Amino acid sequence: MARAEDAAALAKQERLFASLREQESLLVAFSGGADSAYLAWAAHRALGERALAVTALSASFSREDREQADRFLRSSGVPHEFIETRELENPLYAANNADRCYYCKDELFQRMDALARERGFRAIAYGINADDTRDFRPGHRAAGEHRVLAPLLAAALGKQEIRWLSHRSGLTTWNRPASACLSSRIPYGTKVTPELLRRIDAAESALRELGFRQFRVRAHGELARIELACDELSRGLDPALLREMSRRIKECGFTYAALDLEGYRQGSLNALLKAK
Repeated sequence: MARAEDAAALAKQERLFASLREQESLLVAFSGGADSAYLAWAAHRALGERALAVTALSASFSREDREQADRFLRSSGVPHEFIETRELENPLYAANNADRCYYCKDELFQRMDALARERGFRAIAYGINADDTRDFRPGHRAAGEHRVLAPLLAAALGKQEIRWLSHRSGLTTWNRPASACLSSRIPYGTKVTPELLRRIDAAESALRELGFRQFRVRAHGELARIELACDELSRGLDPALLREMSRRIKECGFTYAALDLEGYRQGSLNALLKAK
């Protein structure tokens, strides 16, 4: 970023710290991604032991997300606990309609509300940022209903600013590719099941082992549609690597594997909503 942009980001960070210091105590929803990691770090810096990061474990939380969360926690020293959520037991979540994320966040915040009451924490926060409001975010409605704070959004911090500030602060998550729960790989209207989530998780782990960094495996029945980042797409078109990708994807339980020629784009399945 340019110097003026750096100064603006630092000013926003100071506003963030000031708002966090106003809290008596705070639980922070921490998924392992760049935004929630930065917020957890900032809350710990502002409040010390009066801030606690909380990660929800369920079938929709990938192995990669768990590993990244553990790595960040080891390096940062942020106080943290894992809790279990059971969103897949809710038929409204498993049905996988366009409001699926609402039921996920509602389950998360219910569990965090209970933890806050049990431990005496006065507020809950999560890591939505200023850029996130440009996309379809039904989970934000659940946050509002549970009176969950959105400190990054309130400070008007965008994604690139958060990455720059994270890098400046030595956080391991500063350049982590955008992530989302495994259910986001399943087209709306297709039921979310633990078995399907395991297949997707295994397929994405296979691509990661092949050296790809930013990608998604979208599950369309027996077909795995692979989205690779534009700067990795040319490598993915190598015939030998295509064969290896196909072999590994099929080993994960899919019958077919296809490479999406448009490449990776965040929230690509939301295009189906706009088409209706």
